[in-house]
Amino acid sequence: MPSNQQEELAKFDALAQRWWDPEGDMRPLHDINPARTAWIDRQAGLSGKRVLDVGCGAGLLSEAMARAGADVTGIDLAPGLIEAATAHGADGGLAISYRCQSTRDLAAEAAGGFDLVTCLEMLEHVDEPGVIVDDCARLVKPGGTVVFSTINRSPAAWLLAIAGAEYVLGLLPRGTHDYAKFIRPSELSGWARHSGLATREITGMHYNPFLRTTRFGGRPDVNYFLHAVRPTGDGV
Repeated sequence: MPSNQQEELAKFDALAQRWWDPEGDMRPLHDINPARTAWIDRQAGLSGKRVLDVGCGAGLLSEAMARAGADVTGIDLAPGLIEAATAHGADGGLAISYRCQSTRDLAAEAAGGFDLVTCLEMLEHVDEPGVIVDDCARLVKPGGTVVFSTINRSPAAWLLAIAGAEYVLGLLPRGTHDYAKFIRPSELSGWARHSGLATREITGMHYNPFLRTTRFGGRPDVNYFLHAVRPTGDGV
């Protein structure tokens, strides 16, 4: 793994003990989590589904999906985050399987093993996002759903996600994002198509940090979600 990827992991590992503080460094994630969970539930139906949360962090989304009735596995390469996720899930009485494992290794042992794969707020932090997309496509079963979220590489995204969120408002630690790693919707949908996924929807997610509200819809100028499916043999 390239050294800069190790630095990314160390950066998030250092946040492990503060991840679950709704007024701390991860406040925006806490604010958007109910809305993004509900959006995923509308697309895929969480109850009774076997779900993989790729880049699960300390378990915010994993726990929300488990509480919605999903059988959740969460993976992340930051060991401190996996420890924090495991401890918090156990305190809440949730049976979530957390692993410090890469998508490539899990795909080698559990290809097609999940009804739904989520990969949120992660692709803009890795060196080879196309590889992650391909692994997610391998991990979902035919007919299953994959949901990605990331940040568009656009002037608006630089202004809001970096200058505004990190430097002006202080909503995120400085250095959280690297503009060069932001991903245009055309790039993400291209990787999805190359991996055998069929894109169903690309939609913007709009977060108001003052009102602490989140809504979906409209242009994917900054944060956006991509909903895709792995076709079955009959093309569905």
